Amino acid sequence: MSTAVAPREVARKAPLALLRKLEWRVRTAADSFLGGEYRSAFRGRGREFDQVVKYEFGDDIRDVDWNVSARLGELYRKKFIEERELTVVLLFEDTPSLQFGSGRRTKREALLELAGLFALTAAGNRDRVGFWHATPAGHVVRQPVRGRVNIVRTAATLLGQPVPRLEDGPEASLDWRLFFHAFPKHSVVLWFGDFPPRPVEAGWAALKKRYEIIGVRVDDPWEVNLPSMGVLPSVDPETGEVLAFDTGTRDSQQRHAAWVEEREKAWLEWFPSPLHRLKAGTEGDLLDPMVAFFRRRMKGTRK
Repeated sequence: MSTAVAPREVARKAPLALLRKLEWRVRTAADSFLGGEYRSAFRGRGREFDQVVKYEFGDDIRDVDWNVSARLGELYRKKFIEERELTVVLLFEDTPSLQFGSGRRTKREALLELAGLFALTAAGNRDRVGFWHATPAGHVVRQPVRGRVNIVRTAATLLGQPVPRLEDGPEASLDWRLFFHAFPKHSVVLWFGDFPPRPVEAGWAALKKRYEIIGVRVDDPWEVNLPSMGVLPSVDPETGEVLAFDTGTRDSQQRHAAWVEEREKAWLEWFPSPLHRLKAGTEGDLLDPMVAFFRRRMKGTRK
């Protein structure tokens, strides 16, 4: 005689099962590729002031002490002592557009897996991890916690959040004033989202001064190259209306190319530095682009 398992229990266990599968891969990557250089790649701005020293080529321009530089007639910068732990915030902008997927997983599933990989990496380096899950209907917040067990539970809670309903609207609710109160200054904020074409907000500069913000997005193969498959039914995420869309026409291909160009332009306006943006594909191995991102940060390259 078998015992039935409640749907809620199955949903609770599923994120934990995924995180267990990902954990050994994260440990292997940390030992093989990242090692002890994780902190230099992902240190954030949480540091303690030490002294003022002369600015040298390659130093972070944000550390320049302009008052001292003006008084002495040459550039000086503030030198800091690294704190032993970081605060990592997983900001997940959960919108209906993330539910699209032409292959084995949706954009939402891929982004959540990436969030899990980052959370496990932070746990392995004794950092603190919290999250802000924003949807069109509201948001759910978990304060940063330390310790592997607590971080895994926090990540599982994020991965187990329900899928947003189409009828709640196309855009997630992001109240930055509440965000400021929820998480400490100098936190490393990993912003997971779809990042549709939209203008940079007025308070974006102030937000970047308070946090180290890194944009993370995934692209479906159909977003990169629209296939010529004739007439396909599609759902408008804003209205829920089923539409007939012909992918084979020249007009469709041109409109798609224009949308891709507009989206990339907006993406670069939000995150101009390659050290502050990560883009992956839904069908690829998500650990590879994450490791490449850390390597890029460690080298400080802009390629």
